Amino acid sequence: MDLLNTLVEKGLRREPPTREEALAVLATSDDELLDVVAAAGRVRRQWFGRRVKLNYLVNLKSGLCPEDCSYCSQRLGSKAEILKYTWLKPHEASKAAAAGVAGGAKRVCLVASGRGPTDRDVDRVSKTIEAIKEQNEDVEVCACLGLLSAGQAERLRDAGADAYNHNLNTSEGTYGDITTTHTYADRVDTVHQAQAAGLSACSGLIAGMGEADEDLVDVVFSLRELDPDSVPVNFLIPFEGTPLAKEWNLTPQRCLRILAMVRFVCPDVEVRLAGGREVHLRSMQPLALHLVNSIFLGDYLTSEGQAGKADLDMIADAGFEVEGAGTATLPEHRERGGCGSVCGSGSAAGAPTEQPVEPVEPVGLVEPADEAPAARTDLVTVRRRGAGTDLAPNA
Repeated sequence: MDLLNTLVEKGLRREPPTREEALAVLATSDDELLDVVAAAGRVRRQWFGRRVKLNYLVNLKSGLCPEDCSYCSQRLGSKAEILKYTWLKPHEASKAAAAGVAGGAKRVCLVASGRGPTDRDVDRVSKTIEAIKEQNEDVEVCACLGLLSAGQAERLRDAGADAYNHNLNTSEGTYGDITTTHTYADRVDTVHQAQAAGLSACSGLIAGMGEADEDLVDVVFSLRELDPDSVPVNFLIPFEGTPLAKEWNLTPQRCLRILAMVRFVCPDVEVRLAGGREVHLRSMQPLALHLVNSIFLGDYLTSEGQAGKADLDMIADAGFEVEGAGTATLPEHRERGGCGSVCGSGSAAGAPTEQPVEPVEPVGLVEPADEAPAARTDLVTVRRRGAGTDLAPNA
């Protein structure tokens, strides 16, 4: 049986591919790209139908971070000309969040730069969560505040937070090349703290930082082992003024292969297309909806995204629908607190009915061309609207 048939059958059983199979997805040629997308799309539809969950970022505090993460425009020593401001007041953050909810966002992600929150910061964010929930009681709130100290996850949960985001970003083996002010183990520990407190864990990666295929597979398998409910896939935005400003390694085709690989490894998890999609996928973004079931609406932390209305039009034109507030995002076995995609090869109880897998023509494994893509610095736009400004947000 060929590679794609094997991967589809495993995905429908919530069984992981082998590392070799995951690497083979990244090594497929552009000629077979649509076959790869179609196969991963079968797995996506099995667990999430044609729904797309919308998420909205609110940057509570921008810039001035003491950490040295090489990919980040807010890092220590960054010369990127981004917005810099201290904490938004709860009513300001609630107003920003309301714009995203009005645009169709089901989840609001509250993000603050820094190593991690002080207890005073947790109090501040707790008041912000309460203000948002007062205005929109059904909205999900995810906090992303950096490394957590003991008891802070519980306090955020008690304030009404539904989830906590802390990305692994890259493989353990290459983590020290990207960041030196904290460790990979620190990040894993924070995800575990969030899960222990009963928060839905959100943890993902950044592709395009010069990593090898093996590193991408390593981090995705590490994420599967952590078992977060959502896995955001970011594509590096090479900001001028950061150490990775010259890392233009991604093509739209490679981005799609990466997303397909993540879907095969994490078949029943919310896979979210996150930062950098406009820069690297460009006109191929609609194809990515066949692989992911979640995107960010509008702008990001320090960069601008495409217009919110364009996001909604793209979803409709591609034949998908925005997931409503009353619809559960995750499959029933995960919503029940089951073992999710870590279960192995057991039967998929509660899964939607799916027709038998149709044979797919064998894929020829051909290494993608080594020619580096041209830098598209014209597509990197620093955010100048929304939170921290007097201009209306993009939602």
